[in-house]
Amino acid sequence: MKEKIVPAKKKFDYPTVLTLSLSHMVSDMYAAFLAPVLPLLISGLGITKFQAGLLDFARKAPTVLNPLFGMIADRIDAKYFLILGCVIITVSMSLLGAVNDYSSLLILVVVAGIGTSIYHVPGPVIIKKVVPDKLGTGMSYYMLGGEFARTLGPLMILSAVSLWSFEGSWRVMPVGLAVSLFLYFRIRKIKVHSRHSGEKSGFKEYRKYTGFFLILLCMMFFRSAMHSSLTLFLPTYLTHKGHSLWFAGISLSLLQFAGAAGTLAIGSLSDKIGRKNTLAAISVLNPIMMFSFLYLPEIFILPVLIVSGFILFGSNPIILALVQERDTKNLSFLNGTYMSINFAGSSVMVLVIGYLSDLWGLDKAFHTAGFLSVLAIPFVLMLKEKKT
Repeated sequence: MKEKIVPAKKKFDYPTVLTLSLSHMVSDMYAAFLAPVLPLLISGLGITKFQAGLLDFARKAPTVLNPLFGMIADRIDAKYFLILGCVIITVSMSLLGAVNDYSSLLILVVVAGIGTSIYHVPGPVIIKKVVPDKLGTGMSYYMLGGEFARTLGPLMILSAVSLWSFEGSWRVMPVGLAVSLFLYFRIRKIKVHSRHSGEKSGFKEYRKYTGFFLILLCMMFFRSAMHSSLTLFLPTYLTHKGHSLWFAGISLSLLQFAGAAGTLAIGSLSDKIGRKNTLAAISVLNPIMMFSFLYLPEIFILPVLIVSGFILFGSNPIILALVQERDTKNLSFLNGTYMSINFAGSSVMVLVIGYLSDLWGLDKAFHTAGFLSVLAIPFVLMLKEKKT
């Protein structure tokens, strides 16, 4: 039976966008299972801290293949990558408690990483198809699901461990599978691409995107200095300053919750005042908020973190929208390339901040992160925004 082609709608397709946001939240919830159960894996399998760290790296490593996944998705049908990715993440991460040796665990997280990669490649592509006139708003809703997942994922797996033990935590699997099935019925009639035989592949056309992605890589590299400091090292910094672990945890939760709100609000704002203008304002405000956090009295810690999270995370949907506005034929390929450079830039910066913390201490590392975030501004100004 010939697939029904649903043309892009002029109205904001809330049901489809909310379905995609839900699937994004659920897939990222399962992807967030690893960190909370690491202590159980370390004690149960007798692995070292280095081996534990290698698990997270292995889970993220397939991201470098995203351009390839994107090129394949452009030639098959990106929506099936979205559904398949959600299923792979659900099954593999639900089985963490069922493995008995480190090698099997490593294979499992690599498979989960592949699922994560192929899920995230087509998501923004489908958003562009259903809300072409309000892309920033659509990306905000999509990213909102991912932001909430970082809070809900640990709660879900730890609740499962409490109810059924770690070995029985596979029982959370039906939730993700049900969402995958619902996602299939919701998007199965959407025609994501219209590539014809004889068209050039993404790799052959890559040269014209090189300048854009180089600017994006530099911008995100310096932006991630503040992002890495305030997400990965914030609890360590606050406890080092004499605050309780409870206060440090609450601070991180507030930062991420504010980030979810910023993701929704600022992406929509970029539809009105422009992507470049919004990113420029964020890039100027980021270092201001970082130094406010470092120098203002302790009573301002939580308010400053709330504002910082709102601004910092708000750039994510804008960058996704910029990528999707580059072209109309290689959307999955472009999104895959963006994800790869995002992984490369942020991973290197995490290592830089970690090394500087060991070398100079966290306080000087946080100051350095503030200065490095200033360097994102000239690269934002170099961006050329497509007329929509």
